[in-house]
Amino acid sequence: MAGQIHRIDRDRARFKEVVRGRIREDLQRYLASSELIGKRGDRIVSVPVPAVELPRFRFGSNEAGVGQGPGEVGDAADGRDGDADGGAGGAGEQEGTHILEAEVELEELASMLGEELGLPNILPRGRDELDACGGQWSGIRGQGPESLRHFRRTFRRALVRTIAAGEFDHQRPVVTPIRDDQVYRALKPKPRPESSAVIMHMMDVSGSMGREQKDIVRIEAFWIDTWLRSQYRNIEVVYIVHDASAKVVDKETFFHLRESGGTKISSAYELCLDLIKERYHPEDYNIYPFHYSDGDNWSARDTERCVALVRDELLSRVNQFCYGQVKSAYGSGQFKKDLDTAFQEESALVTAGVDDRAGIPGAIKAFLGQGR
Repeated sequence: MAGQIHRIDRDRARFKEVVRGRIREDLQRYLASSELIGKRGDRIVSVPVPAVELPRFRFGSNEAGVGQGPGEVGDAADGRDGDADGGAGGAGEQEGTHILEAEVELEELASMLGEELGLPNILPRGRDELDACGGQWSGIRGQGPESLRHFRRTFRRALVRTIAAGEFDHQRPVVTPIRDDQVYRALKPKPRPESSAVIMHMMDVSGSMGREQKDIVRIEAFWIDTWLRSQYRNIEVVYIVHDASAKVVDKETFFHLRESGGTKISSAYELCLDLIKERYHPEDYNIYPFHYSDGDNWSARDTERCVALVRDELLSRVNQFCYGQVKSAYGSGQFKKDLDTAFQEESALVTAGVDDRAGIPGAIKAFLGQGR
């Protein structure tokens, strides 16, 4: 029986490796798809892959099968309906392709991403660790909830007290704890170092950013978060949206909000700077701002303000500043050109243009490929 269980576990492990191999083969497709975003948990993501059928023998007569006997190319096989349109037609009775949901840990998915795009590990700047509250329930105290009562120590104290008082009866060894005998488990604090980083996703939600543009941003943000979570133990994510003004929103609002106002990019950069000054000090956090838009800004003067904010305030405080420009039918794409001109020699600012979903892997590699 034990040997059979061992074989089952071995076959299951082998099957998982086969599934993971299929995921690695199709990773480029997943990088440009939103299939994984809705299937993500805290630590595990569900990946849809074609079902893997294990070969098996079937008993039967050795009759001629497909590929045997007379026939010409294009002829229908026995038992299958041919069609003059090469397979097009109405409803049929044959089985379709089965999809298997394979669970993969986010850390393993990040490892696949790093191998696929050749991403280096990140070297944090400044303090990369903070002391977080932690400890073990190895302490003892005289008070506490009944759920934390230490039974063995309580009984031992009651036994010692009973023997010392001469009340212990060997013929009837009953020990009854009193209130003074009871002790409880207590948390013994022990600081635990944790790497700390904050990701600031900023996006233009004006009318020129349509559903397809936001889907591209959503896919990029998913893979960026997945990779950075594999590099740091503790990650905070902040979502900022802007049109003519900027505000902090939750994740759901970030990807679905659409405004009809104009576009003032400096409002997002100013809010990002305020958050860094107030909450995410560079000596404590590794900071990663990502901005996404279609390249339109309301005026050249505001673009100059954005350049000044990045050059004079933000770059000295962050690990790397990234700008992703998503092509749309209404965006001019001018903002990326202005940033590239103003920061030609600055490696801490990275820009990437994405014309369609096929450009997503290249943008992710540009953003994460420096290991900053």
